This record gives sequence, C-alpha cells and structure tokens, in this order.
Amino acid sequence: MSDTKKILLIDDDVDFVAANRLLLEAKGYTVVTAYDGDSGVELAKAECPDLILLDVMMTHDTEGFDVSRRLKDIPELKNTVVVMLTGIKRALNLPFNFEPDSGWLPVKAILEKPIPPDQLLEAIEAALA
Repeated sequence: MSDTKKILLIDDDVDFVAANRLLLEAKGYTVVTAYDGDSGVELAKAECPDLILLDVMMTHDTEGFDVSRRLKDIPELKNTVVVMLTGIKRALNLPFNFEPDSGWLPVKAILEKPIPPDQLLEAIEAALA
C-alpha cells in the first residue's frame, strides 16, 4: 500500500492483539495498540488513526460502548472510523444483536468474535473505502 493506513487496536486480550497486529502489518497497515479504553482514547488523540478496532468487554463489560461515544465527542476524532469487535453476545448469552447508530453506538460496524482473519480484513477494507 502506498498510502499506509494507521489502525488503532484497543483490546485487553494480549494474544488477540498480537495475532491481529501481525495480520494487519503483513497487509501493509501501521498498527498501534492499547489494552484498555482510557489508554486507547489517549492513543487515538495522539495518533489520529484512520480506523479503530475496538473491543467491548475490557476492564468492565461495556467499556467499548463507552469508549465509542467518548471518541465521537473528541473533535479531531469524530470522523474516525470505528469498528467494534466483540464476544459480548456469546459471553453474556444475549438474545439480540447490537446495531450501530449515531447516538448510543456510533461505530461503522460490529463484528462478532471470533472473526476469521479474511473476514476481518474485508471489514477493514470496506470500512476504509
């Protein structure tokens, strides 16, 4: 890729982060990582990534939902694409899906973990298009 895109991966699962960093860097993306919502928000402000991959369940079960709203309230990040990655539906046995919206869940897409690498890459390319 000539125009290298920067992806911020915010997830508390160290192995998940390491595996996906390798995958994304192999595809030419620059990857920065954070392991909780607060450091993710700070890193987003410092790095201004093209896309943020955001986990939901980190230091508490709904942290990612809170972080998605915090990011939209930061002027320089309000147009940053956020893709949520979550296993919350399965982990909490929820009988419904989450849908992106402009207020409560301001993200581009919600992907259910575990997500196969090829599907993750397709979702990232679609979100950045």
